[in-house]
Parts: sequence; C-alpha cells; structure tokens
Amino acid sequence: MPANTPPVAHRVTGAGSPAAPTAAPAAVPPAEAVTPLMRGVAVLRQLTEAGGTLSPSALERATGLARSTVDRITATLARMGYVRPDGRDVVLAPRLMELGNAYLAALRLPALLHARADALADELDESVSLAVGDRDGIRFIHQATRRRAMSLSFRIGDLLPAERTAPGPLFATEWTDADWRLWHARRTADPEDRGFTAVPPRLPPTDRPGDAIDAVGAIGADFERRAARAREDGWSLDDQLIEPGLVAVSVPVRHPDTGRIACVASVVSHTSRRSADDLRTTLLPRLQRTVAAMEADLRAAPPLSGTSPPSNLATWTAASKQELGREFVESLARGLTVLTAFGEGRAALTSAQVAKATGLSRATARRALITYEHLGLVRQEDDRTFTLTPRVLSLGFPPLSRTSLPRTALPHLEELASHVHESTSLAVLTPSGEEIQYTARATTGRIMSVDITVGTRLPAHATALGRVLLSDTPFVPQMHPESAEHAYALVDEELEAGLRSLAVPIHDRAGRVVAAAGVAMHTARHTREQCLEHLLPALRRTAAAIEADLHVATHFTHVPLT
Repeated sequence: MPANTPPVAHRVTGAGSPAAPTAAPAAVPPAEAVTPLMRGVAVLRQLTEAGGTLSPSALERATGLARSTVDRITATLARMGYVRPDGRDVVLAPRLMELGNAYLAALRLPALLHARADALADELDESVSLAVGDRDGIRFIHQATRRRAMSLSFRIGDLLPAERTAPGPLFATEWTDADWRLWHARRTADPEDRGFTAVPPRLPPTDRPGDAIDAVGAIGADFERRAARAREDGWSLDDQLIEPGLVAVSVPVRHPDTGRIACVASVVSHTSRRSADDLRTTLLPRLQRTVAAMEADLRAAPPLSGTSPPSNLATWTAASKQELGREFVESLARGLTVLTAFGEGRAALTSAQVAKATGLSRATARRALITYEHLGLVRQEDDRTFTLTPRVLSLGFPPLSRTSLPRTALPHLEELASHVHESTSLAVLTPSGEEIQYTARATTGRIMSVDITVGTRLPAHATALGRVLLSDTPFVPQMHPESAEHAYALVDEELEAGLRSLAVPIHDRAGRVVAAAGVAMHTARHTREQCLEHLLPALRRTAAAIEADLHVATHFTHVPLT
C-alpha cells in the first residue's frame, strides 16, 4: 500500500493519514508471528472495549481462547502490573499506560502542542482536542476538557469513524485510491459502526430490500463531498454526525517539513451552547490562529538531544518465568516490553536497536515486531526501521486515561490494610489549606477500628496526613524532615483520645506533595517504636507504588486528585 506518512523528521514525527498504518491484518498470521503475543493483545483489546473490567469467563467468550490460556495470560499481565484481580474480575491497571505513553512520546505532538490546545480551551470555554489518523478512522491524542454536567470530550486513544467526525474529511484529503477502497469495504461490512465502541451505533436501515445498500452509498457520497469541501476550504465541520446535539469544527496542523497533515485540532461544543454556523463564524478564526501558532511551534522545535536509549528492558522476564513456571508466559511479557523500547527520540528503531534496548536476541525482537506489524501496532518505514502506530493506544489507554488518584490508590491501600490489619487512607489538602479531605479508605476486619468515611474533612494540623500535606510550610509540628522521599508524620491522640496515626507524602511527577497516605490505629495496638519499625516501611512501599502508577498515568493525561 502506498505510504501516506511523512518521513520521520528531526524535529517532530508526523502522524500521517488514516491509512498510514499497515493494511488490515491478513486472515493468516505470518509464519514468524508470536502466537502468545497475539493472544495477549487480544485480551488487552477486549478489556479495553469493555471499559477496563471483565471476568475471566467473559474474556474466554470474547477471545475464543481456552480458560487455562486466559488465566495464564492474565497472570502474566498481572505480574507486569498491567492488570490486577478485583474479586472475580480482571481490571486494567495504570501501568499499562506505559505502552500508549511510548507512542505519544515518540510522536512528540502532544508534548509540543498541548499547551496551545489547553489555552484555547480556556479562552473559548469549550473542549479542544488533537487527533491523528488511524487507517480509516481518527484517534485522539490530547483532550483539553471543560468540567460541565454536559460533558462532550472523548478519551485519549478513542477511535472514531472518519466519516462521522470533523477531522475525518481533512485526513481523507490525503487518501489514496487504496485508502478509499479500504474505507468503503469497512462501511459495507459494518454499516452501523459497531466496531467503534467510542460512538453510539448508527440507526439500522429498515427491512425494505436495498435500504442497507442505499444507506451505505448515501453515507459514502456525502463523505466524499465533505472531503472535497475540506480540501477546498482548509477546514471541516461536524454538525451532529456523531450524535444529536454535538457540533465540532476542525483545522489541520501541518508538518513543517512536508506540508502534510501531522494532526487535526478541533473545538467541540453542543447545540444548546453554539450552532454549527456559530462555530464556523465565531470560533473558526480563533482556532485557525491557534493552529498557525502550533505550526510555528513545530517549526521552532529544536532537534532532540541525544537521549540514552533504554537497555535490558526484558531481562527481568527470565526470573519471573523461573519463579512462576508455566503460569508466566515469557514470550508475551517479552513481546509487550518491545513496545516500550520506543519513545521520545526513539520514534524509528531497527530490530537490532530494539534488541539492544530490551536485551532480547535480534531474532526474538524481530519476531515481535513482525507480530505487531500484522496486528497494525507498528509499521515498517523502510527495509530496516519500524515505528509505532496510533493503534497502540487501543491497548488500555482510553479507559485508563480517565482515572483519578483515589481510584489509582485504592488497590494499594487495600493491600496495605490487609497486610498490617489496620485502616488505611488517602487525603488531600482543601483549598483553604486548613483542612484535609479523605479521598480513599480501606478498612480491616477488627471489632474496634478507625471509622472515617470518604469525604470527611478534619483539621490539617491535628492529623498526620495533614502535617505531611503541610510539609512545605515553614513550621509543621512533629513533621520529621528527613529527605523528601523519607519524610513522615506520627501523631498521637491530638484528634481523639486513643488514636495514633502515621502518614507519608505522595509526590507527583514534578516532585510536589499532592496527597498523603496513612495508617490509623488505637494506641494500644502499636507503640511508637513499632509504628516506625514495622508500619512505616510498609507504608512507604505503598506510597511508592501509588506514585509509580500516578507518574505513568500523568505523563500525557490529567489525573484528578479527588
């Protein structure tokens, strides 16, 4: 298939047209494809399409795999931190976002353009998005949302059919004849868009003979007209094509070296706020000015400094295989690690470079890349190099991109509570700085336990959690000012007689204290010395696990603290 992707540049990697990824996977996988890796990807995609949670039996039905195979795959993914058990269900975990982060970092566009998109959203008080083409669809790479009861934003990684969006006609201006044939084939096979879980399905045609064919043909003709108009105007409009009430206007952001579309910026609203004509006459000029500034940013982006590539990313898998035996699918773990070899400054890699980054043999690395090419997750740029495609975002990124700190922390708090047999909690400082608010809690099965519900507010100065959160102020009583990663607070009976509490800070990617995690107990159960000797190390391990998840999740998304 002709390549529609602009060459990889020294300043920013272009995203290409919707047909830039490889053609749809062949019915028969290549002989070198890694079957366990294909099965693992299938499990992750089913979990993603289900919103992040499925039971093993539901995964068995959805993938067609044997239950024993599903169990081995999920055990391996759990070992990697990509999923976790939750009762009888399997749940996607934030660390899985490192796969999508690898694609977004290699792309560079979110890092270079997100500030302009966020500023425009603030200026207009409307949602603003950036999208790239993914075959005959569009996939979001950044969202600047507005917090309203009527929310209009999609999630980063969501895939939409090109013909039902404002960006779609713009990407279609660069399609080849082969790309249009691919689009027509998909429309014929899926006239109701059931394959796009991020949008509501189209209404089915009536039962009258020929109606289905006529509906597909009418949509095709309309989309071709919209693409021709977009080519002429240089912008495109969506007037309630996704669902009633939703309107959007889009402008392409062009690659500085090739002039081709790198991504598309859109402003999204609803008809109770703005009509489609209002978007065109009022907001389009402001969007065009922002896009011009984005293109200037791309031209001015300096070459990437020589970043040290990772090394031996997959060497840990041998020890896990030795420990877990048959329950650990090493070829799956190795294959998924291959994706993390890509990143900022590593947009295009040879199989030899991937092998060096992962510690795998060159043959093993190449087999994984061939498997991913078959699945549409990588494409071969030339005879030697491979790049990630937007489809990598289909591996868990959409549901995980809407997580919050309490949801991220709760499994770790529950594990700690089970280990120390005491209540655990997460809290943030209120805007006044005078109180803390509990945002997550995990209790233990004791007759006498600390009973504080989520949402409770308490004076910050009288709690260990509060003193940790106030640790940047000039004076905090009983705050132990060790190095930042070892700071803690231990408070005795200041809030209530008999209550002893211990807390440590939670830091964001910039090192700022954004929350605190703590353990609370009756003074008779643990002496102060026992708290420091036994509880504090476990609490610090929990805080480190929460921070690790938070840092992965906030690389390209905003994670609310409450």
